[in-house]
Amino acid sequence: MVGSMRMTVVGCRAGMPADGQASSGYLVSEGADTVLLDCGPGVALGLSGLPERPALGGVLISHLHLDHCYDLLPLGKTLLSAAMDYPAPGAPPQLSAGIEPVPLYVPAGGAAMLRQLAALFPVRTIPLLDRAFDLAFEVREYGPGDRVTIGGLVAGLLELRHSAPNCGIRVEGRTGTLAYTGDTGTAPNLVPLASGAGMLLAEATLDHTDPGPHGHLSAANAGRAAAEAGAASLVLTHFRTADRDTLEAQRDQAAAVYPGPIHLAQPGTTLDVPGRVA
Repeated sequence: MVGSMRMTVVGCRAGMPADGQASSGYLVSEGADTVLLDCGPGVALGLSGLPERPALGGVLISHLHLDHCYDLLPLGKTLLSAAMDYPAPGAPPQLSAGIEPVPLYVPAGGAAMLRQLAALFPVRTIPLLDRAFDLAFEVREYGPGDRVTIGGLVAGLLELRHSAPNCGIRVEGRTGTLAYTGDTGTAPNLVPLASGAGMLLAEATLDHTDPGPHGHLSAANAGRAAAEAGAASLVLTHFRTADRDTLEAQRDQAAAVYPGPIHLAQPGTTLDVPGRVA
């Protein structure tokens, strides 16, 4: 029997980690299938501190801003370290037989960028640790409109509006659908991304609508998108602060335009994704 889809917040901060909270990172699981959406600074540490850390079936990066992808290198080295054997004192480590690289989906240009990142920090005495992006991960570039399959999960990539190319990610399983915005301003694909989803995981960075070229949402923007899309629930994330009064005010903004349940992302919190909306 397939378990219901669940989402675990690993990190929820806009920009750099603060107040003990990591930048963007979210686990989506259904049964034995688990995908990580974004991997910003602090996410590798956050994953290590979860009570139960499921095996990753894949990683999807919404866009190549540092606060959404920088911890891919520490995570890759962590995966490699866990797969190493030390056959004899003083002998170089070897990879355990049967290690399977985790599929890592990044926007166009991401593969070269990650190779450059890994090259900045060589471990000359253990060269295996320099191969995060060909041994720990299998890097695959995607484009807007692509769909990828990770176990029993299918993820669609929809182009949204941000200062770096960003795709919202719609994860469809057998029991539910989760839509994740990455970073975006208001955009034509925002409502199709979340249409009928059980959960819209939406950034709510700003207090007011951003009409400029950078592209971020306010909580009210996120609430309107959830209402127009008919999403069954809304999770606000990508916060600039951990101040509770400020976050509750953002919840109130969204609640003024969206009648469904609204959650504020909190690291370590796991939420069930409601089933599909008829």
